[in-house]
Amino acid sequence: MAAKLKKGDKVVVLAGKDKGKEGEISSVNPKAGKAIVDGINVAIRHTKQSQSSQGGRIPQAMPIQLSNLALLDSNGKATRVGFREEDGKKVRFAKTTGDVI
Repeated sequence: MAAKLKKGDKVVVLAGKDKGKEGEISSVNPKAGKAIVDGINVAIRHTKQSQSSQGGRIPQAMPIQLSNLALLDSNGKATRVGFREEDGKKVRFAKTTGDVI
């Protein structure tokens, strides 16, 4: 199945403690159906100090379900994603505006 949300997409959170917040997808795990969004679903991780990194309480973005995310269209509103063929290539488009993503 083609990915409706990809790395680098601007998204808005539809449900959960960060509902309404916007961010950019930094990584996607399609097998688990989750994505990591910068600044969203942040948890404190206690890490031990090592030679390469400073230890302490480090905030880290945790994965969020793809079903709780919606793509932002050119107007800054949440939209669903559709697929169509243009010039023999499969492209994603925003259902609200019809613009190619």
